[in-house]
Amino acid sequence: MELGTFPLLLAPMEDVSDPPFRAVCKEFGADVMYTEFISAEGLIRDAYKSVQKLDIYPYERPIGIQIFGEKIESMREAASIAEAAGPEFIDINYGCPVKKVACRGAGAGILLDLPKMQAMTKEIVDRVNLPVTVKTRLGWDDNNIKIVEVAQRLQDVGIQALTIHGRTRKQMYKGQANWEYISQVKHHPGISIPIFGNGDIDSPEKARQYKDQFQVDGMMLGRAAIGYPWIFREIKHYLNTGNKLAPPSLQERVETVKKHLSFSIEWKGPRQGIFEMRRHYTNYFKGIGNSKNIRTELVEAVTVEQVLEILQKVPEQLKAVA
Repeated sequence: MELGTFPLLLAPMEDVSDPPFRAVCKEFGADVMYTEFISAEGLIRDAYKSVQKLDIYPYERPIGIQIFGEKIESMREAASIAEAAGPEFIDINYGCPVKKVACRGAGAGILLDLPKMQAMTKEIVDRVNLPVTVKTRLGWDDNNIKIVEVAQRLQDVGIQALTIHGRTRKQMYKGQANWEYISQVKHHPGISIPIFGNGDIDSPEKARQYKDQFQVDGMMLGRAAIGYPWIFREIKHYLNTGNKLAPPSLQERVETVKKHLSFSIEWKGPRQGIFEMRRHYTNYFKGIGNSKNIRTELVEAVTVEQVLEILQKVPEQLKAVA
């Protein structure tokens, strides 16, 4: 799987990183996709919501299916189900900080039991024929940061790459991501697998600064891409040329929302597709003059025709303040 010299990865974000969102991020330069994280228990029980997250499309490759769970046997079975869906790799979520996941020993919760984490990973690596990767955090809290040991244990059982979010589970998404720990892993003499950094990359300038300072093999972007898939294009251009691209015009924003909406309807049908787009409208027009009324109208629209009619007037209504 050829990823280039410095790949940009789209983070697996619950209720965000679905196929329609991945489509627009891919168009604007994301190199590697991940599904939303999928419950192992849901997969092995054939739960509709979990199985639907296995949907992948040719235009978004290479893509990894990310699974999470606290039971080794369930994770092993889920990995086989995920492999059958035809991704390029399987990713294990050892980083989700949400209470209902972490406090039962899944996601970041497994960072409190490194032997189990290693055993679970080995079972998955041994079960599937695809490459296996992991996304994790620095540790449970500031008193339990063992990320170098985590990386060594995971590498020892055969993972092919590791993405590290530079926060502890206790931090959730607050405070600043600490990339010094990520750098320690990257530069440890016993680590040879690719190390990808994640956390707080929200501009081309920061991407270049962190690339030069911490020398990771690539970066994963999450929240910065929500409503702004152009971040991938802008980072790539800045890394290659040292020059900043102009931000997208209002018309380009509108056209991208239309594409996103079209993918959403194609995937979920008109009713659900329109409903699930509502979480994106605010982000697409965030920070542009007085766009509150437009965003409100979009959220309240219930038909495709209504949404398109509102979008049609966006450039005219907002151009004076854009």
